[in-house]
Amino acid sequence: MIDYNLAFLSMASQSDLKVLVDYITLDKSGSPRLTESLTCTDEYKKCYPHSLNKMTGSIIDELQRFGGNTFFNIIRGHGVPYRTILCDVCKKMKVNFNKKSSVEVIESCLLQHILLKTMDEMSDADLRNLLAELDIRTTSFSKQAMIAAVQGAIKIGGFASYKIAVIVANSVARALLGRGLSFAANAALTRWIGVFAGPIGWAVTIAWTALDIAGPAYRVTIPAVIQIAYMRVKANTPKAITEGSSDF
Repeated sequence: MIDYNLAFLSMASQSDLKVLVDYITLDKSGSPRLTESLTCTDEYKKCYPHSLNKMTGSIIDELQRFGGNTFFNIIRGHGVPYRTILCDVCKKMKVNFNKKSSVEVIESCLLQHILLKTMDEMSDADLRNLLAELDIRTTSFSKQAMIAAVQGAIKIGGFASYKIAVIVANSVARALLGRGLSFAANAALTRWIGVFAGPIGWAVTIAWTALDIAGPAYRVTIPAVIQIAYMRVKANTPKAITEGSSDF
């Protein structure tokens, strides 16, 4: 089934695709999931991990099947569209969103929800550091004012939105895969993300532990959707920023 909302994945970096594929195929112990079928294919054995762009169709199909009911997947011969998976994840995560909005807007609501939820658990000092690193200004440093300032920056978009997507996706990758995202070409961003590995990373890990009993399908679809949301923001951000030729 063609899913135009995921067509951009064929242009994504190998390292970002590898994180997505690992979410889909590996359980928390690092072993192949009992319900996945991707790692058994000749295509996977040929393309993983350095040529994943050549098998994005199969990656998307596997994700769609995790998002659908197994019985109905068999009847229709495929899973469900990404948009359906995204909305289901947002409902599970109790995100405030309009299901009629674009995929990009719904993904932004998801990333914002996760970040703001972790900000509630952060100290005032950590929040000040967060605003400083995001280059977000506020007239008051009360927790409510700082959170409102971040919300405003997300709505505006641009560089702050990219950084926020990086923070959330990197924290989830650290919590679930034991490694963060790869920023080998961007030493400045690598240093910057380390500022938040502690407070936000711990908050995400705690939240995920509570969610781990939600069921095997959500253990795939939730992190996969977060990774895709980050990848879309990255694809829409100027390369001067994502590749490190801009000052941080």
